[in-house]
Amino acid sequence: MIRVTENLALISDLLAISAKEAERDPDTIQLLAVSKKQSLDKIFAAVAGGQQDFGENIVSEGLDKIRATADSGLTWHLIGHLQGNKTRAVAENFDWVHTIDKLKTAVRLSQQRPDDLAPLNICLQVNIDSEAGKSGIPVDALPELAAACSELPKIRLRGLMCLPAIRDGFEAQRKPFARLRQCMQDLQRDGFTMDTLSMGMSGDYRAAIFEGATIVRIGTALFGERN
Repeated sequence: MIRVTENLALISDLLAISAKEAERDPDTIQLLAVSKKQSLDKIFAAVAGGQQDFGENIVSEGLDKIRATADSGLTWHLIGHLQGNKTRAVAENFDWVHTIDKLKTAVRLSQQRPDDLAPLNICLQVNIDSEAGKSGIPVDALPELAAACSELPKIRLRGLMCLPAIRDGFEAQRKPFARLRQCMQDLQRDGFTMDTLSMGMSGDYRAAIFEGATIVRIGTALFGERN
């Protein structure tokens, strides 16, 4: 578990270095620890190192971890595809959902969010490379979905998320992130209040930071190989 703490410190330093190279304040970039198929021991080791935000891809696994860490005050993000029959569990337990690509999913989350919880933070997932079979909405569908989601109670539209196709080279990696940044700027210009770009992982975090990422999702580089 010492390795997790060491990895966390190293990754935090690398994110800060990239931020400074991009002439950004490191405090504007949040590390989201992707804990999919990682043990509770590793999660608690990351918590001991100061990590508070964790991302899960599978709802049932996330719920188990949320219950097991209930006294730790952690913030839990769903970063995997959300099926319609799982929205109630997510609405009742998670703090963020990064993968909204259908209005009916957002409506269900809004209807099922308990009154005693803060609004559920959501990001709209954009299929930034128009890849067949990949989740996310096309760029031209963003304004309509953003407008509809912004009117729903008990959820808060925070920004956009993407999972671009794998690219080699820094400049090539920047291109899809630049497009997502432009998408959010266009929405902001049209009056939407957004502050979040969830983009970048272990292999392309630096390119994402140069294009304005505010949440970077890191998993195996922090925790090691998944169980």
